[in-house]
Amino acid sequence: MNAPEEIRSVLAMPLWFVVGLGNNPERDAYWVARTLQEHGRRVVPIYPRAEVVHGEQGYATIAEAASAVGTPDVVDMFVRADRAGAFADQAIAAGAKAVWFQFGVIDHEAAARVEAAGLTMIMDRCPKVELALTR
Repeated sequence: MNAPEEIRSVLAMPLWFVVGLGNNPERDAYWVARTLQEHGRRVVPIYPRAEVVHGEQGYATIAEAASAVGTPDVVDMFVRADRAGAFADQAIAAGAKAVWFQFGVIDHEAAARVEAAGLTMIMDRCPKVELALTR
């Protein structure tokens, strides 16, 4: 369980890579990313088609995005729980400061690896909801 101060600290980080963010307004990732942008965060889409979303060039992998735009502060996951661990490992390798698993994305083994690497781990929460709660 994350302390409120820890969540606020992660929410304040400026560069977010959002795994699973494509150009589909029917997906939650699309609107969460928009909210993050409205709160002054830079959001980089990580999606196989590397689409431009909300004016930001997308990348197929976390490593490609990190090479192009820099080290992510937060890697936010909109993927199935059985795929989250691989992306968490990529976030660690990219030098992220925090990993965020969205509602329903629960992988305790991946979370343990993230924390063991010294990153902040937030699981089964949504930054859009948390930003609304911190107003």
